[in-house]
Amino acid sequence: MKKLTCITLAAACSLMLAACGAQNQETAANSDNTSAPEALTELNVVLDWYPNAVHAFIYDAIEKGYYEDEGLKVNIQFPSNANDALSLVAAGRAEIGVYYMQDIITTRTNQNVPVKSIGSIVQEPMNVFLSLKDKNITSPADLEGKMIGYGGTELSQAIVKYAIEHAGGTYDESKVIDVGFDLMSSMTTDQVDVTIGCLLNHEVPQMEEEGFEVSYFTMEDCGIPPFYELVFVSNDEMIQNEPDTLKAFLRASRKGFEDMKNDSEAVLQILLDNQNEENFPLSKTVETQSMETLLPAMEKEGAPFLTQTEEAWQENIDWLYDQGLISEKGAVSDYMTTELMP
Repeated sequence: MKKLTCITLAAACSLMLAACGAQNQETAANSDNTSAPEALTELNVVLDWYPNAVHAFIYDAIEKGYYEDEGLKVNIQFPSNANDALSLVAAGRAEIGVYYMQDIITTRTNQNVPVKSIGSIVQEPMNVFLSLKDKNITSPADLEGKMIGYGGTELSQAIVKYAIEHAGGTYDESKVIDVGFDLMSSMTTDQVDVTIGCLLNHEVPQMEEEGFEVSYFTMEDCGIPPFYELVFVSNDEMIQNEPDTLKAFLRASRKGFEDMKNDSEAVLQILLDNQNEENFPLSKTVETQSMETLLPAMEKEGAPFLTQTEEAWQENIDWLYDQGLISEKGAVSDYMTTELMP
């Protein structure tokens, strides 16, 4: 009887062990199938400058997990050089950059740099001619004979020349000075009378907060065709081989912009919490004014955020060619694509 009982118990234990083993295998299999997190695709995004109001929607999308929801991990990089957002993307060392429309056209045409715009960030120029109010420079006609500071680009010089001549003046009567990044201080220390390159959404409220009365006029006042101030760029290979990844990035970015529209104060606080205080400290007052200026320029009636048109690109290609800044006119599709729009 004892022997039979032992055999029975042994058999039962064997069955129980077998069942437990099968259950453990099933549990492990289910765990592998359902609970293992999928790896996020990393995207390196190079800004045009240090974080400020125009980038707030990106930081919001990171903070709220919108990029993660799309399977992305977005890493923000600040540029060491003015053209990093273009050169790093072209070289494949970053996937996305924030850059300038007209510079994309000139660089792609003249240097065959393989990048394109995949969506606009600011749909109208923010670049202005800025001066202290007591200089009495209020229109392009007032530029003739003045000392004009610019930020070291051939494009800025061409705009100065065009603005003066479009107003009926003589370019040679003026003195154009490369002041680098010292656009504001070159005015306040009387090195120049007026500058090109300051932005309506940033340097204007910044100087006003510092107690300076200023005057400015826009690119439209100069007869310059409308252009997108900032756009997202990616390289040809990424656009061709990973369009779904770029679409996911744009979808999440648009969600960040919706937050920026609907609760700008909260999104601004996210930006301030992520500012690069050591190199580019932000003023809440200035960035609040900046956001108020930017929002209606980032999305317009009939043109949602990220919209860009072939007509706008063609107009700028034609203008840059007429000014001798590009040697030939490429097709619009060489410079931009609308196929990734969310």
